[in-house]
Amino acid sequence: MLAQDGSGADPLRVAIVGTGHIGTDLLLKVIASPMLRCELFAGRRAESPGIELARTRGVRTSTAGVDAVVDMADRVDVVFDATSARDATRHWAILEPLGPSFVDLTPANLGKLCVPALNLDECLHERYVSMVTCGGQAAVPMARCVSDAADGVDYLEIVSASASASVGPASRANIDEYVSITEQATREFCDVRRTKTVLIINPAEPGIVMRNSIAVLMSERVDLDALRGLVETMEKQIRSYVPGYRVLVPPVAADGRIMITVEVEGRGDWLPHYAGNLDIITCAAVAVAEAWARA
Repeated sequence: MLAQDGSGADPLRVAIVGTGHIGTDLLLKVIASPMLRCELFAGRRAESPGIELARTRGVRTSTAGVDAVVDMADRVDVVFDATSARDATRHWAILEPLGPSFVDLTPANLGKLCVPALNLDECLHERYVSMVTCGGQAAVPMARCVSDAADGVDYLEIVSASASASVGPASRANIDEYVSITEQATREFCDVRRTKTVLIINPAEPGIVMRNSIAVLMSERVDLDALRGLVETMEKQIRSYVPGYRVLVPPVAADGRIMITVEVEGRGDWLPHYAGNLDIITCAAVAVAEAWARA
């Protein structure tokens, strides 16, 4: 079978576990990818809007959760987990002996941390990759730019703000894990000694577009000209797989800090365009799976 992208390979067969906001947005992106084919969309709630959407798109659905994946593991190459950190940990323990690769969109923090703009090639031979968090995908690449333009960074702060309507129950239950893994990714990718992550869930109506601010103290020795060049290059790289990503405020020195602000506007696949926090992590997950398909 010739894939639609002309590569000559069959699309990777994927299953998605989790039918909430992230899982449903991911489903629509998988359906749109010529390199991926969704074989199963599984959750626990029969009344889930995501389940109904999948049925209308002709995708096989199940309310048996990960058990449905087990029943057809020999027909699945990749499992996307869009549930919760606790459930993803349990799911991997069940699926690991069965063979499929595992892309974790929860902050379970078990597999190889993956930010495609930074280490996609390193993840091509991993069976379990963790997509960090939406804030991690949006802000850590810019934090890396700061680190690369500096003579060592002692403290770096990330503040991420998303619309309340775009943050589902599982994400709210995992806020502590969100903060922990985002800070870990910042230290790991950016060689930062101390870091702080702040998550703001904004109830404003209409919903705000996802924004992320990255800041260091001006006492850090940062080459601003070099930083601006690195930020421009990184923005282009991320936009290659997240079209709604843009630098809203380029590196600027003010109030004793050097700051960068980025914005992520969603494609509006599942929730309105303000839900860039869905797009940044689902687009990154699809980028990993498509890289596996090409490899």
